Amino acid sequence: MNRKTTSVLLLLATVLLCAMGMGCQKLRARSELNKGVQAFKSAAYPAAVEHFKLSVSLDETNPSARSYLATSYMMQYIPGSDSEDNLRMAEAAHSAFLKVLEQDPKNTNAMAYIAQLYFNEKKFDDAREWYKKLIAVQPDNKEAYYTLGVIAWTKTFTPRMRVRAELGMRPEDPGPLKDKKAREKIKAVNMPMIEEGMQALEKAIALDKEYEDAMAYLNLLYRERADLQDTAAEWKKDTSEADSWVEKNLATKKLKAARTPTSGGITTEK
Repeated sequence: MNRKTTSVLLLLATVLLCAMGMGCQKLRARSELNKGVQAFKSAAYPAAVEHFKLSVSLDETNPSARSYLATSYMMQYIPGSDSEDNLRMAEAAHSAFLKVLEQDPKNTNAMAYIAQLYFNEKKFDDAREWYKKLIAVQPDNKEAYYTLGVIAWTKTFTPRMRVRAELGMRPEDPGPLKDKKAREKIKAVNMPMIEEGMQALEKAIALDKEYEDAMAYLNLLYRERADLQDTAAEWKKDTSEADSWVEKNLATKKLKAARTPTSGGITTEK
């Protein structure tokens, strides 16, 4: 065997060994992924994280491992807790979902989870931005539209009630806000958010005619807008519209309840 032939054979052997090694590595990655999934299904999220981290390190091209890793972090995040460990868990989830989006920029699950995380952290401006990104990719996502409406009400209700209190107006007092200067000031900030939220909720209801939660928040946003109107007649018109959405909400609940089958069984006469 001449030197040239020997070199070619050595090269082929090296390539074959590398291929076998890569194949083994991918098999190990798949094994760790499966172990992680089993731990995830058992709600053993810390163990799941370790399996998914190892799976990603062995095969960075597998999107499932990255997605499961991010979701495992998120499942350990507790909304409302400001502990350092909890905040670190939220940050880990954010970073992991962003990694998912690096591989798949239109991954709607990752977008939705990032938006939800920001919402749970009360970072409403960030949540609003991500829900809009989600809608741009998934325009029929009714929950995204609904949550934009919730964010709009959350950001506008407290400032308006604060102004009412400063003006000596009780929550039950008829509106609008009685001081024009104070009303115009808060109107400049709140009205764009209110209008955006109302449009989002109307879109959610257009996608689901029986979306009772969206109806409830549309009622609330009409009341927000009513207090910013210039006249009592405009205030009354908006509050009447709000009342109509309360009625639609109740009618929808009643309709759904009527469609829900009751449990059967033998009853005794009294």
